[in-house]
Amino acid sequence: MAVIAGMGLSAVSTLADASGPEFPTIDDFLPPTILFSGTPFAMNRIIFIRVLITVVLVLVLGISAKRAKFIPGRWQGLLEWVLDFVKNTIVYEAMGEERGKRYVPMITTLFLSIFVFNLCGVIPGLNMAATATITMPLVFAIWTFFQYWIAGIRGRGLGGFLRDEMFPAGMPKPVYILLAPIQLIELLLIRPFSLTVRLFANMISGHLLVALCYAATQWFFIESANKAIMPLGALTLAGGIFITLFEIAVAVLQAFIFSVLATSYINMSLPPKEESIQ
Repeated sequence: MAVIAGMGLSAVSTLADASGPEFPTIDDFLPPTILFSGTPFAMNRIIFIRVLITVVLVLVLGISAKRAKFIPGRWQGLLEWVLDFVKNTIVYEAMGEERGKRYVPMITTLFLSIFVFNLCGVIPGLNMAATATITMPLVFAIWTFFQYWIAGIRGRGLGGFLRDEMFPAGMPKPVYILLAPIQLIELLLIRPFSLTVRLFANMISGHLLVALCYAATQWFFIESANKAIMPLGALTLAGGIFITLFEIAVAVLQAFIFSVLATSYINMSLPPKEESIQ
């Protein structure tokens, strides 16, 4: 036990004296411009990833649609399953088929874009989720709430929409003095903010955990002068591989959650069917 304790103290001392692994900082999420510097079209690495993956996604879907066959192959069958999943399980489940048809293209675009953008974090050579900065989740959230307002105004008119949102039925009138401003703040800020932060925080935290594990692995295996602690690198490597696989599941889960919430919010803004003025 004394020997083990001595080795442990020696390892701690070595870790304290060494500079340690180079962990990611906020600068890694704000990379320098790599294309078109000094122009309105300047791109850093994460913007380049977004543009590249968008082009790839459009091309893949366009070519797949052009080559679609009556009897689908494996790839076409997979795509059709994904499209049916979004349509039936997410949109029609919340809105019903009659109302949901209008929003199937939007929610499908959200689901596929968020999934593929999230997946960039585990694609070799990219290694950065396109949703790991707040801009892209914010764009998706703003799009959702534009549709939320449009649906509400189309169905009930602006006055009716704001009245129903700010003055929910069944409350004592004096309560509305406090409740109405809170409801308006929730409508304008809290719901879009919560959608944005939920996606952004999950993706950036996953990216940081993977980067931390692999940075520690490199330090334990290559850079550390104390070979006695090298086995710790195997643990951090295993942790990095596990989190990478977990990130793939998170990419799907976050796309699903965001799409479900977007559908639910839009559905909340629609009037009851018997009151619809469409």
